[in-house]
This record gives sequence, C-alpha cells and structure tokens, in this order.
Amino acid sequence: MLETKVNSSLCTFIGSIKLERPTILASGILGISLDVFNRIYHAGAGAVVTKSLSKEPWEGYANPTIFSVKGDGWLNAVGLSNPGAPNFAKMIESNKDVPIIVSLVGSIEDDFEFMIKQFENTKVLAYELNLSCPHVAKVGLEVGDDPELVKKIVKTVKSSTDVPVIAKVGLGTTNYLDTVDAACKAGIDAITAINTLRAMAIDVETKRPILSNKIGGLSGTPIKPIAVRCVYEISSQHKIPIIGCGGISSWDDAIEFILAGASAIQIGSAVGDNWIQVFDEINKGILQYMEKNGFSKIEEMVGLAKKF
Repeated sequence: MLETKVNSSLCTFIGSIKLERPTILASGILGISLDVFNRIYHAGAGAVVTKSLSKEPWEGYANPTIFSVKGDGWLNAVGLSNPGAPNFAKMIESNKDVPIIVSLVGSIEDDFEFMIKQFENTKVLAYELNLSCPHVAKVGLEVGDDPELVKKIVKTVKSSTDVPVIAKVGLGTTNYLDTVDAACKAGIDAITAINTLRAMAIDVETKRPILSNKIGGLSGTPIKPIAVRCVYEISSQHKIPIIGCGGISSWDDAIEFILAGASAIQIGSAVGDNWIQVFDEINKGILQYMEKNGFSKIEEMVGLAKKF
C-alpha cells in the first residue's frame, strides 16, 4: 500500500473541517467500500466522498453507463446506483480513521432527515448534499434548480445534525448562483462546485445514443475551465468555503482552483485514468509550487486570482 507522509503545509480548512491534505476523492468514484476508502486515504487523499446515497437502494441504469469522449473526458449515466443510506451506514460503522464525507441525494427534505439519522452512530466528517446530478429525474438538478426547496433541505439537514454540511452545485436550467445563494442563506457550511454537465454522445454507425439513458453527465478535462469559472464567481460573491471539482488531473489544475477561491479540491475522473497514486502526485506538486513561490500554507493562496 502506498503511504503518503503528512506535511503541515498541506493542511487546509473548509470552514470548521480540517484536512491534512487538500485532495479529496469525488463522489461516485470507488465510493462504496471501507477497505477502498482506507487505501485511498493512506495513498494521499485528505478525505473521501461516498457515492451519493438515497433513502432506499437504487439499481441505477442498464449498460452502457459510461463512455470515453475526446479530450480526456468521460460521459456517464450510472443512475446513482447505491445500496441505500441504512445499508451503507452499517458498512462504515467500524470506521475509525478515514475522514468520510457522506454524499446524500433526495427529492424532499424528509428524505435527507431520514438519511442523516442512519449515520448518527458512525464517524462522519461531513455531509455533501448532491443538488446537481444531471441525469436522474426528480433529484439532483431538479432539486438544485428550485432555490426554495434548496433552502428547506439545507435548513432541515442543519437542524438534524451538528456535522458540517456541504452543498454540491452544478449547472442546470437556472442560474446556479441562485442555488448557492439559497444554500448560503439557509446556513450551509461549504459549497462543492461543480458537478458533471448534462451531455450526450451518438454512435454514427448505429445512429443511436450511446448511453442507455441517452443523456449523461460530462466529466474530466473538458469541463475544467467551466468549473474554475464557477469557483471564481462563487468566491467573488460569497464568503463561503469552496471545494473545487471538475477536470482536475494534475497539481497545476489544483493550484488553479485554489487561486480561484477553493480551499480544497476533489478528484474524480483522474482516478480512473491514473489510479490512486494521483492524490500523492498532486500533493507533491502543490508542495513544490508552494516552496517555489514562498507560500507556507494553502490558505495563503486561496482566491489570489481575484486581486487582479
């Protein structure tokens, strides 16, 4: 097993959440096994985000559910398949060491209140509310596009737990900044930006959509400039801790998000391309950049691009 050393310079804070390293496993990537969580954490991740969990088990969509696109990108429509919050809570009840961020998805505030209760006796670092899945009806973007519902959900979750709560936002049919504003007014502790983008691919030989669900979510390198822009805009309008997500595969990608206003970053598609050593590689690159540019802490770099 790879074992990354802890360097105090890499310590970062997302509000009250302290991470030894700024690199986090994004939701939906290797996110259902405590054994895998341990491996990823000891390989260099500061925390891991679980697959998005629902009130009841979901089977997800039939294959094909994932497709590689040009430009180091991925198109997926897995359908949020998961064992359900109650079952998953039992799977991680023995966790003692790994900083786990539990991702939750639902359509009404009662769904989230029910799921939070399932984790009362487990070690959870934070909850991440998935308000932006682009390819499952009645949850995700349909929730995130309704600022009033976002407020209700955030307030319900905040009143149900003392654990920090993060809202994951994406680009839907309305202005995503309205979603951020609603979450902030409801007392959210941090924002993750962004989720995959609604997209599709068609096989020119069969003349049919490639994914079984037809529409999926685009991730990887192609969405990085959009994600950086969103982090910059959120950081410019709100004094809220931000986790950057979208197309990060190298240390300079990570630095770009930090300069835009992120205090930590999530890595997803790059794990599929480079396996778990990507966390250690990016951490080392961030440290070298900090040493070269005279930074002693991550927080010294957060949002510097806004000065220009």
